[in-house]
Amino acid sequence: MHPASQQAELLPAPAPPPDTVFVNDSVSFQTESNQRIILVHGMFFSHYSVEDSAAEAYAMVTLFESGYADQNDIARSFGYSTRTLRRYQQRLQAGGLSALTRPQGRPPAGAPVPENITAREQTILRLKAKERSNRWIAGRLGLSETSIRKALRRLGWEPDPEPSVLPLLFLPQVGGSEATASAAGNQSIQAPPSTAQLPAPPRLPPPIEATAKSLDLNPLDRSMDRLLAAMGLLDDAVPVFARAQNLPRAGVLVAIPALVASGLLSTAEKIYGSLGPAFYGLRTTLLTYVLLALLRIPRPEALKEYCPGELGRIVGLDRMPEVKTLRRKLAHLAALKGSYQLGRQIAQQRVAERGKVLGFLYVDGHVRAYHGHRTIPKAYVTRMHLAAPATTDYWVNDQRGDPLFVVTAEANAAMTKMLTPVLAEVRQLLGPSRHSTVVFDRGGWSPKLFPNLLVMGFDILTYRKGRTRHIAETRFSLHQAKPDGRAVKYLLHDQPIRFLKGKLRLRQVTRLTESGHQTPIVTSRWDLPAIVVAYRMFERWRQENFFKYLREEYLIDALVDYEVQPDDPTRSVPNPARKALDKELRSARASLVKLQERFGATALNYVDGDMPQKHFQRIDKNLRSDIGKVTARIQKLQTKRNSLPSRLPLAEANRGQEVVKLSTERKHLTNILKMVAFQIESDLVEMIRPHYKRVEHEGRTLVQTIMQDAADIEPGEREVRITLAPLSSPHRSRVVESLCAALNKTNTMFPGTQLQIRYAVAQPQS
Repeated sequence: MHPASQQAELLPAPAPPPDTVFVNDSVSFQTESNQRIILVHGMFFSHYSVEDSAAEAYAMVTLFESGYADQNDIARSFGYSTRTLRRYQQRLQAGGLSALTRPQGRPPAGAPVPENITAREQTILRLKAKERSNRWIAGRLGLSETSIRKALRRLGWEPDPEPSVLPLLFLPQVGGSEATASAAGNQSIQAPPSTAQLPAPPRLPPPIEATAKSLDLNPLDRSMDRLLAAMGLLDDAVPVFARAQNLPRAGVLVAIPALVASGLLSTAEKIYGSLGPAFYGLRTTLLTYVLLALLRIPRPEALKEYCPGELGRIVGLDRMPEVKTLRRKLAHLAALKGSYQLGRQIAQQRVAERGKVLGFLYVDGHVRAYHGHRTIPKAYVTRMHLAAPATTDYWVNDQRGDPLFVVTAEANAAMTKMLTPVLAEVRQLLGPSRHSTVVFDRGGWSPKLFPNLLVMGFDILTYRKGRTRHIAETRFSLHQAKPDGRAVKYLLHDQPIRFLKGKLRLRQVTRLTESGHQTPIVTSRWDLPAIVVAYRMFERWRQENFFKYLREEYLIDALVDYEVQPDDPTRSVPNPARKALDKELRSARASLVKLQERFGATALNYVDGDMPQKHFQRIDKNLRSDIGKVTARIQKLQTKRNSLPSRLPLAEANRGQEVVKLSTERKHLTNILKMVAFQIESDLVEMIRPHYKRVEHEGRTLVQTIMQDAADIEPGEREVRITLAPLSSPHRSRVVESLCAALNKTNTMFPGTQLQIRYAVAQPQS
């Protein structure tokens, strides 16, 4: 056989134009006449005139910051030095696009407004005309607040009672398909017309918010949206769902209606505004974190164990944010310091919607142990039975056990010091006239504090601390009732008591257990039956179960960052030198007690005749000498201890050490998000309560099973259908069907879209 002739290539690669310059394997640009176009992976990236130096500088900086090429390749290909490229990058970060063309030096005070203003400056003026703050605009455009302030001073901006409407040329126009196509096709960097050439804009009615549309046709490839975000034209990716069958963990989407109803997303948008140009914006970040917590992925570090593509398809993205991305977004939110305001406004909405369960409020502190190398205040960790470096958070829960809000205590302050500020916050939430009963444990026992709480409009319910007079068992009587539908019976004794020399009159209800133990309960509620008082007091264990649940399921004790912040150097703390002397005193007194016991035992042996006189005299002499030495040492330690102050300023007590405390902002933000996740679980449990008999014992387990369930996603033009797979048993599947029917009545739109969510359960295959 003759060798086969060489076959011609079927699809030959087209030869690049002769004027093409390759920056690297991915980036190239072509120049024709005075126009230049930059391509990335063969796709359009930027187009500008070679005479526009600012546009070229912006294109080079964008190429480098997007990771498409390094500084050396860019500088070599465009004919610049790397030092010049770094200078352009610094100017753009410090002053925005206008800094690339501004003249050297600072304009004099009172300088006239420049004739030509950039698109970014028009955007700043437009947002200021809408009474946006400098901080909000800076977050929206990804600049610093100082840059916004300097730009406004340079433009000579002054407040206008009737603001004019300037076009948002630097922000994506999302009013319709034509505007979207225009924004995608006209990305060349050109100088806008001068303000003198702009026609006077008409007075427009308030704009109607329209949902943005993605420029990506493939939901599993969001390259165009990521490019727009890198160019500063997108502040949050629009969810675009792809058709999926049996998608793992898609059952978590049943939490979306409760998440929207919680007000987290709308409240966060009012407080934070925006995270700046980003593919994963504010809405996506918060939605992702809450859904991950519900899926029992409570820490960003655990994301590396899951497929990002599968998780991303659940929320309408091509992939879920990576560990570093999510941590960076949380750090950005923490830097804005709005978590306390966020928690307060969410609590206000929950109080307005669920006021019936706020008649009894449970307050308790949760101690989070710290195992790092920083020196921070100690607190007693009950489950560890020791004092260790820790931080204390005080939670307020309603009578169902659901959290209302959380406050981090300064320097692990005791409950007696935290009750007043915590209840002052509760009073602002409830209003001035609404009455409520505060339930707390013995850590808040203080008869001197109780009158202040009563003046604030709160009744108290707590355990009595200290020794009490024993009550004869014949004085107890049996009480039975069914509060909250649960049958309970207690042996109770009811009596009035007085404190503060008779000035404070309260009520004591004592319970007798089968073992004979008596538990005294003190309250200011005289209108409640004794069994209701005891029942509400013992229901405080709901809060303890809540702490255990959050610790095990949501990792509430996990450290979210390693940041510290300066502590108050003047804060009064116990004197460490006096504390060391107290320890020596206890040791010396224990030695004295042992010597005295030994002396007494020796004397008894001698009196009983079991010890010879000479042997007793020798031992007696030695023991008296040792007792005298220890007694003298105790007196010396007491004198030295009394000469030291009991408390010192923190800086003096920790002399030579860094005076810091753990940063609380990011931890408080994650606590708020996990609290919202727990509330969502509780709302779903209440929705299935009429359809599931074992809801008290298995309600949360069933909800967790539903959220971990696989589901089909079928996107449409106006709705997205979520079809859950049937559960392990028919009666559980019927519960899910009832839940889906209830969720469909809410007519919830998926956040960031105009797609209505419709839920259903697939029929089991026979």
